[in-house]
Amino acid sequence: MEPSKIQSVEQLEDLLSEPTAGAVAAMGRLKGDLMLLGVGGKMGPTLARMARKASELAGVSRRIIGVSRFSSGTQQESLQRHGIETIGCDLLDEAAIQKLPEAPNIIYLAGMKFGSTGQESLTWAMNAYLPSLVCKKFEHSSIVAFSTGNVYGLAPVSLGGSVETDAPNPVGEYAMSCLGRERIFEHFSRTSAIPMAILRLNYACELRYGVLVDLAQQAASGKPVSLEMGWFNIIWHADVNAMTLQCFDHVSSPPFVLNVAGPELLGVREVSEKLARQMGKPISFVGKESPSALLSNAQRAFQLFGKPRVKAEQLMNWVADWIGNGGTTLERPTHFESRDGKF
Repeated sequence: MEPSKIQSVEQLEDLLSEPTAGAVAAMGRLKGDLMLLGVGGKMGPTLARMARKASELAGVSRRIIGVSRFSSGTQQESLQRHGIETIGCDLLDEAAIQKLPEAPNIIYLAGMKFGSTGQESLTWAMNAYLPSLVCKKFEHSSIVAFSTGNVYGLAPVSLGGSVETDAPNPVGEYAMSCLGRERIFEHFSRTSAIPMAILRLNYACELRYGVLVDLAQQAASGKPVSLEMGWFNIIWHADVNAMTLQCFDHVSSPPFVLNVAGPELLGVREVSEKLARQMGKPISFVGKESPSALLSNAQRAFQLFGKPRVKAEQLMNWVADWIGNGGTTLERPTHFESRDGKF
């Protein structure tokens, strides 16, 4: 049973790393060690912890290895306290990648989004060149790689979200580089027979970042909320973690592609009004809803893994309480409202 409130970062991270029964079963079937590349980002730390918990609950002894530059020493120490081995590595350094230990199972989390405008060449290097280095090093491994729903581009709201068989139509250099990432992974999967899954995420949410946090912070500060990107999806970060681990059951060559998103089609106006009301704040808006938005249909994931444990309504309650009471954030706005692909 989920708590009515989340009162500390420690409690939050414990919840974010709590595995589902499906994740435990998947880690029981998985053979060998697991390495997470780019573990230092938003998703990585609690995903690594969930992998550790699920493996232990399944009675499986394995190394869980987190690789990152680790600009923050506290993060590396925290992972180690939770049974995660850590390796400091600049993933754009080919020689450093070659020195990494072999691991039969790889979760690829590396990428660049924020600050990509003005640093387009670095964005392409991180998002489209780095996958080739990883595939050359780990050509005998299974790889679950994160991508983004941005590769689809804007679609009519009336259709309910893009599905995996829709043709990509990326807008802006970030989204184009992410499609490049997918194509590089697909190339090596086909030519080297690497079993892979590519997860198109749209959008993970917890109490320190995500679209709900962006909207709650705007309401708390009195800033008007733009309605032009009038609709969005969210999914509880812990449910993303659990689905990610279960995707090792579905890796294939060519890659298995899966949308990971929440089941609800959420309106910016309605959600913002609810968050503001719960925080006791006024709310104002600018613009009007466009007939298109960046939306993903994740029915395929739900058929495989079931619906997310936490519904959007619960997430809104948690976020309103957290932001309304001055809870810490990661200070990484999603910029979900961008319709020109500039981040």
